[in-house]
Amino acid sequence: MTEQQLFHAEASGERLDAFLSVRATALSRARVQQLIKAGDVQVNGEREKVSYRVQTGDVITLVVPAPVAPVGVQPEAIPLAIVYQDADLLVINKPVGLVVHPGAGNWTGTLVNALLHQVRDLSGIGGELRPGIVHRLDKDTSGLMLVAKHDVAHRALAEMIERREVRREYLALAWGAITEDTFTVDAPIGRHPTERQRMAVLADAASKGTRRHAVTHFTVVERMSHTTAVSARLETGRTHQIRVHLQYRGYPVVGDPVYGARMAHRMLTLLSPSARAAVEALPGQALHAYRLTFAHPLTGEQLTFTVSPPTAFTRAWEALREG
Repeated sequence: MTEQQLFHAEASGERLDAFLSVRATALSRARVQQLIKAGDVQVNGEREKVSYRVQTGDVITLVVPAPVAPVGVQPEAIPLAIVYQDADLLVINKPVGLVVHPGAGNWTGTLVNALLHQVRDLSGIGGELRPGIVHRLDKDTSGLMLVAKHDVAHRALAEMIERREVRREYLALAWGAITEDTFTVDAPIGRHPTERQRMAVLADAASKGTRRHAVTHFTVVERMSHTTAVSARLETGRTHQIRVHLQYRGYPVVGDPVYGARMAHRMLTLLSPSARAAVEALPGQALHAYRLTFAHPLTGEQLTFTVSPPTAFTRAWEALREG
């Protein structure tokens, strides 16, 4: 449904986009700028630029068009495990192998395609290819994800993640024997300098402009003969963060073809036939977002959701436990 809002300027000098983003609280400043450029904002009945300086007495009309499905991205009847849903947000349990949003080589069969089929009122802040997406999981990482159903919830959840108020916890199977019961990896992450499909810890001063602060807290859950089960809590949320930080410490994630292949080649020879078969049957890395804790962005209610790892993950864990 198209929505129209009317505003009266009581002071002069503020940019038009800034004026509206403060008063139209459901919209981000980027979204306001899009609407101004599209002609959905008028000042005294005329279109103005984003940089227009509001004058005292200006009457500003804002029209928010009804949301439409992203151009070229179609709803698809893909099964989706919805753990929780209300008028403001969803929590879903993403399976291994499901890409989160469309992109080169993955324009269909994504989580966004599934959401467009099952949910009619997704937030538009993420852009036309990422409606409702507040944060993401790698294609071959399973587990809990937050999805916003309108822009107010999206902005609030994104700000909560930025302030580290959303607790995201993972389970992982890692190669090697981790001796510490708990440890923290505080190491900046950026694009690998030569292998552009990979991320890496970038500690040298020359990479300062391309790296981002990254912190992960780890706790050992169980020690096995050649592997260790750990829980990981994200303090920041960088691309491939847990996988990169575990590899950096010398304990890459079991089943990770990008960061763990070299160690896996050696470690697989040490396993029993049944354990080796279970590891080789993993459809992706043994990494699962199992717990999500946050305050509801509108009601303030404290919410916690927990889901068990997929069957292949638990079978590998059990087999590794036995040797």
